Amino acid sequence: MNNNFLPALDNKRKLTEQQQTFLSTLATSAKGDINKALDIAGYKETSYYNVINNLKEEIVDVATKILAKSAPQASQKLVEILNSDDPIPQVNAKLQAAQTLLDRVGVAKRDKIDVMHTASGGIFLIPEKEKLIDGKAEEVEIINDKKE
Repeated sequence: MNNNFLPALDNKRKLTEQQQTFLSTLATSAKGDINKALDIAGYKETSYYNVINNLKEEIVDVATKILAKSAPQASQKLVEILNSDDPIPQVNAKLQAAQTLLDRVGVAKRDKIDVMHTASGGIFLIPEKEKLIDGKAEEVEIINDKKE
């Protein structure tokens, strides 16, 4: 099945025809309704949890592609609102929706930090040794006042 909403299989994971149908339907005719997409793909209700658990990365990938596809429309809406002299109904809701969509696809701001650590050993930095003070020691007499 050739659909640009299907996730890219960079990790060489093979999807069954039923899984591909589910993911394709999720982005198109089911309009994001997971239960409807599972039903259309032919899954039984008892297997819904397992299917979602096994395909969670692919489901997120489909959602990301849907948002990316809508990003130009959100950008255009922001510009229309900016340039409009006429009152626009529900302008605050439209602005917030467009801004949120653009934020999520990474156009405006991105709060995602990905840190990879692969080193197995540690490096310790030790401060430089201080020079010893060259001096002479004095002899000291210890007086013991204790009576035994």
